Amino acid sequence: MTSAADRVPVTATYRLQMRTDAFTFADAVDLVDYLDELGVSHLYLSPVLTAVDGSTHGYDVADPSTVSAGLGGRSGLEALADAVRERGMGLVVDIVPNHVGVADARQNAWWWDALRHGRNSEYANFFDFDTAADNGADGKCALPVLASGSDGRELTVDRSGAEPTLAYYDKRFPIAPDTDAGTAADIHDRQSYRLVPWDSGLIGYRRFFTVNDLAAVRVEDPRVFDAVHSQVASWISDDLVDGIRVDHPDGLARPSEYLSRLRTLIGPHRWLVVEKILAEDEPLDATLPVDGTTGYDALNELAAVFLDPRGEEVLSALSRTFTGADGDAEWLHAQEHLLGQQVLETGLAPEVRRLVRVIRQATGGNPPTSPALTETVLRDAVIAVVTRIPVYRTDYAPLSTMLPRIIGRVERSDPALAPALEVLVRALATDSESAARFGQVCGAATAKTVEDSLFYRAARLISLQEVGGSPGRFGLTPNEFHLSWAERARSWPQTMTTLSTHDTKRSEDVRARIGVLSQVSHVWADCVTEWESAAPSPDPAIGAFLWQTLFGAWPVDGVVTDVLRTRLQNYIRKALRENGTRTTWTEVDEEFENAVLTWIDTVCDGPCGAGMSEFVAGLEPHFTSDALGQKLLQLLGPGIPDVYQGTELWDDSLVDPDNRRLVDYAERRRLLGADDVPAKFAVVRAALQLRRERPASFVGGVYVPLRATGPAAHHVLAYGRGPGVDEVDVVAAASRHTVSLGADGWGDTVLALPPGEWIDRLTRRQFTGRVRLGDLVAELPVAVLSRL
Repeated sequence: MTSAADRVPVTATYRLQMRTDAFTFADAVDLVDYLDELGVSHLYLSPVLTAVDGSTHGYDVADPSTVSAGLGGRSGLEALADAVRERGMGLVVDIVPNHVGVADARQNAWWWDALRHGRNSEYANFFDFDTAADNGADGKCALPVLASGSDGRELTVDRSGAEPTLAYYDKRFPIAPDTDAGTAADIHDRQSYRLVPWDSGLIGYRRFFTVNDLAAVRVEDPRVFDAVHSQVASWISDDLVDGIRVDHPDGLARPSEYLSRLRTLIGPHRWLVVEKILAEDEPLDATLPVDGTTGYDALNELAAVFLDPRGEEVLSALSRTFTGADGDAEWLHAQEHLLGQQVLETGLAPEVRRLVRVIRQATGGNPPTSPALTETVLRDAVIAVVTRIPVYRTDYAPLSTMLPRIIGRVERSDPALAPALEVLVRALATDSESAARFGQVCGAATAKTVEDSLFYRAARLISLQEVGGSPGRFGLTPNEFHLSWAERARSWPQTMTTLSTHDTKRSEDVRARIGVLSQVSHVWADCVTEWESAAPSPDPAIGAFLWQTLFGAWPVDGVVTDVLRTRLQNYIRKALRENGTRTTWTEVDEEFENAVLTWIDTVCDGPCGAGMSEFVAGLEPHFTSDALGQKLLQLLGPGIPDVYQGTELWDDSLVDPDNRRLVDYAERRRLLGADDVPAKFAVVRAALQLRRERPASFVGGVYVPLRATGPAAHHVLAYGRGPGVDEVDVVAAASRHTVSLGADGWGDTVLALPPGEWIDRLTRRQFTGRVRLGDLVAELPVAVLSRL
């Protein structure tokens, strides 16, 4: 096994989306030389364990004990590990401990056995089953798969296989031993499960959020942990991987305990990052045995620091005109509260019902002061508290005082809830199961309320509506930015940073482009008002959101291809249903959806499209500047930067699955030997290679804010990196708010470089001392400087 001293240090990762139908381990092997020359140290793979057939993302793992045969199996993973090691690189793999895929019960042996044998199954405790009377019938596990209550009559018995199964159209369910007699309905009634309508509100197992096809697993049980991580453990013992990324730890019963167990499994020196979504001003728990998060905190800081705060008033007014609300922090908090109530009373109702039941069981149900406390009142109290929690969950060390304060505020605002809150507090203080389920409900509620609903409704500036984002905070000052990044360099030097992931609502470049609207808010308001008058959207509030989306993805040459149009249509259907005001996933309004798609065609093919093309072309230098600036600052900043697949070139991707399209690596490989390459490719390659050349200047090194002086000083963000404050040997500089530079440009603005001779890795020009910004960014809006 490779020792800690011999292990390849992680300097930068490149995220690859593995797909059994299009991108396997063999394809990744073919890319290793390209990624090495690009400058990354590690390939970062999406989940590679055996997933449900046809999965294009891998998060619906059906067999955690095996590597996906469709990707190349264990031998394919080993070949990839050998290929990267031969070039002095390493592997990082994404794992999914919270849930498994059960869309097709036949493909998940654990699930199949648990359904077949019920409580007698050796896997019965692997899942978080709920067979209480209020969540099914006759103590059975409710499976919400039927189209309607009468659809049980459509059940048949399929005897074509080795053993008979219950059949409901293309779905199959196991039959317990000695119960195969009589009609399909008779057989169904003898099983440990009960098929119920999908919209019945009944479900007999804990899920991932509200996704019925993803059943949670109880990794808090050591036996289940070992089974779920058996393949991962073999990667460690065989020294195949150098790091682990953990998907959604907040869905687990006790995340801190899980991460401690995982750290013990992988050892003290392998890189470990977690998909922990931090809210505004929420610190990462320093007691966790991890190297950091997966980088949404850095993503949102970069998006905010490039915004021009002077655009807030106009964009708020425009939002008010189209949606009836400013879209400011006060409105967002109010909407979050209302949407949270809706989510907890509908989609997450089974989880809330179970939590309330557990609380009552743990406490006897009633406080001495209120012996007649009803379940409804206790549920209302739970919902009132959960909707006021601004983070995914509060049971992390730095947040120890948050929940008591929130419960106090709820009690003061509604004294009638005091008896129910007394019961809730007693349960959380004395019962570990109540506390765990409370945390799990909080995380699910936050995700479904904010990311999957509110962020598709708010329309002031949608570039801020990103995972972990705070759209109510319009911008970040350079002082805030620099101090935050200096703290990251000190406290979390190996945390991951990112700009695009498979979960982002839009790609980094689309986000940067939309952010430029803050610099031209008056012009944008006039344009949208004119376009909306010429081609009215079916719903102005949704139109306000989609106008920005169109601007973000609009081609610079103005040519809306059939491929792009189809991508926009697919995105819009998803966005409309997530928005949920006019159509939803469960109650589809096809007439409205088609009206919106027709409107999009009208925009693309008419005068509004021509106006959009002119507007986009005019702003190209400015959104290019911001895209390059945020990319450079991320790549040379504190932490370990991840490059999402394909984003070394301009990327116009929208939300999943659009952001998992195949990448043209032939074009990117060609650029390695080209003399004239796109600016973004040049920035990525120069920054990554510099990190690899001088690792001591980054992880464990210092972050030194550099200030320009002169009339346009606030238009540049610059910092130095190096082994020590007096040893800075790398400087990153990026332009910002370039629209308002105007005719005067940089003027006499200068940046004082640290001592020494410096070369720009992008232009090969050399500098020393006090450098005029007009000279430093004469060819490109960014500079990548290294000391000679």
